[in-house]
Amino acid sequence: MTYDLNNRTAVVTGAASGIGAEIALVLARSGAKVALLARRAERLAELAAKIEAEGGRALAVSADVTGDLTPAVEAVHAAFGRVDLVVNNAGVMLANPITAGRDDEWRRMIDTNVTGLLTVTRAFTDDLVGAGRDGVADLVNISSVGAHGTFPTYAVYAATKAAVTHLSANLRTEFGPLGVRVTNVEPGLVTSELGDHMDNPEVDAHLAAWREQVPPLHPADIGDVIGFVTSRPKHVNLRQLVVLPTVQV
Repeated sequence: MTYDLNNRTAVVTGAASGIGAEIALVLARSGAKVALLARRAERLAELAAKIEAEGGRALAVSADVTGDLTPAVEAVHAAFGRVDLVVNNAGVMLANPITAGRDDEWRRMIDTNVTGLLTVTRAFTDDLVGAGRDGVADLVNISSVGAHGTFPTYAVYAATKAAVTHLSANLRTEFGPLGVRVTNVEPGLVTSELGDHMDNPEVDAHLAAWREQVPPLHPADIGDVIGFVTSRPKHVNLRQLVVLPTVQV
């Protein structure tokens, strides 16, 4: 589906694949100019070309949310001007027992899932506040149902997503009065590359078996939700959404 997002300017992190790419497609097809942020420049260029071939406007910006975003922000402003819609989608899921002591994985998840989200939010805060004063502004954070559950071997990942969910609720107390809507989205099982970077065969097998039992959502299902959320009238803020496959409990 498409929505009315004409004259909106969006930034989507983690846009090189999966949920991020589908969010970008929905926003662009709905009329928004979309800046695509991720590390994989070639994938971003392909997605930008696809959007433009469909008549949309997109900018591929190779950037790491854990690093200095100044050049990325400058590129977005030069191409599209002020941003009024930010989707913090970049994330990584690495699962191992705590007893494995994988502090390398812990740091990577915290740096990307939590600190990266804060870095992107800070980078576009002035844009969002200005847009909220003049019209509509949205900050959308992609969390996970893992924020509320207990999952062996996924403890640190779940903790980072719990942080995203709680952070989103608190950010709304600051941004809401400034006219910026804050939405936290918690997907359940979704087909994506999120689990492709894990290096534990036992955990991989468990995830594969779970996907056999619970047919996952398609990333486009999440993209559709984001299109709906951000196209609501200015006075409507959908604060928290949990999006699950029907059979997932």
